[in-house]
Amino acid sequence: MKIKILIVEDQFIEANNLKIILKKAGYRICTIARSVPEALQILASEQPEMVLLDIYLDGPQTGIDLGRMLRERNIAFVFLSANSNKQTLNAAKATNPYGFLVKPFREKDVLIMLEVALYAHQQKRETQYLTAKPAASSVEKNLFPQIIGHSKKLQEVLEQAKIVGPAETSVLILGESGTGKELIAQSIHQVSNRRNKKLVVVNCGALPASLIESELFGHEKGSFTGASEKRIGKFEEADGGTIFLDEIGELPLDLQVKFLRVLQQKEIEPLGGKKKSINVRVIAATNRNLEEAMATGRFRMDLYYRLNVFPILLPPLRDRKEDIPDLANYFIRLYAQKENKVVSGLSDEAIKSMQNYHWPGNIRELENLMERSVLLTSGRVITSVPIPVSLKKGAHTFKTGLKTMTENERDHILAALEMSEWKIYGEGGAAEMLDMNGATLYSRMKKLGIEKKIVPR
Repeated sequence: MKIKILIVEDQFIEANNLKIILKKAGYRICTIARSVPEALQILASEQPEMVLLDIYLDGPQTGIDLGRMLRERNIAFVFLSANSNKQTLNAAKATNPYGFLVKPFREKDVLIMLEVALYAHQQKRETQYLTAKPAASSVEKNLFPQIIGHSKKLQEVLEQAKIVGPAETSVLILGESGTGKELIAQSIHQVSNRRNKKLVVVNCGALPASLIESELFGHEKGSFTGASEKRIGKFEEADGGTIFLDEIGELPLDLQVKFLRVLQQKEIEPLGGKKKSINVRVIAATNRNLEEAMATGRFRMDLYYRLNVFPILLPPLRDRKEDIPDLANYFIRLYAQKENKVVSGLSDEAIKSMQNYHWPGNIRELENLMERSVLLTSGRVITSVPIPVSLKKGAHTFKTGLKTMTENERDHILAALEMSEWKIYGEGGAAEMLDMNGATLYSRMKKLGIEKKIVPR
């Protein structure tokens, strides 16, 4: 028998439509609540396992208030949302729901979101169980020797990796380019129960669109022009182990559907072949904002919530500057040995200049800079690091006075916004002036740090 669901919705027609959809699918439905006090009474008397929760309800308390209470009680919930403003949606997201259903509802969307939410809740419970278990002291010692740094933010990431490692949960690693997402994926695999099996790494952004499906799922001989022999896909290669899908945000929509089927049904279908069952743990990573990608239709909501069961956010290097000396010295030793040089480290002045730098390329940029510094130095101590002048934090223009392309784009968008009195969408809006989609403009504004102004009319 399927689970019991509580609908908290003050609009009778919408609540009743949801009730019909859920009953038809075999779910048990509690008494419908129109306000937070009613919902709390029903929670106590009927004990639902999932709550579908509107944001705006009868009475002074909102669905966001109830969401906080449900989170404390470890009861799964999904928000029902119309076109709410950004501030409201951010407040709702802060309660960590298992998803959002946008009104008006489609039956298929409701059922898929429920399935994903229940899966995520089950995985979370497994993770909580693992967290509560005392770790063996032998494992605690030097658990991730390949990870360098002692900052609080890095230690929080390693603690999360330690918790989720032994679980079978999908993991989504988020962070800017060069922050070490693949290294964290390797660390999770190394403390998992699959550590003796393969970790297969796939960079989704580096695969040609025409070859992605064959690369991931394989193909039979003769299945398409040029398929002269059978090919084993990356998922089958990782069977029994872990697959790490880097830059998952670059996966085309049609492949996202097939990938979702792998997560849901644990099976693949090679091109020209038959379906095969596989046993693979998925770790994915991206430097993209997947919520923005969902809003613009470039990433599937159901896939996002399948992957986002256990997100790990890697801090950029500028937010963990206390780790710079350790990282720099590690790379100096590495490249000094490679170049057969004797280099003991960095001067205090060099370290200070590095800690004042913004590091847009993160650890990858630091490594490249240390390699170059080792090549350039003639002494045992590196006293000067060739930090790019034009990219120093606070520097806005090159010495020539020219602005960067990003700065020009920002100025251009600001000019359009001023001309449209900060109206983004619709007739006469900045998006129309710039001949671009409103959602794309909003995304660019967010990336460029442009906050929308409220202009009195």
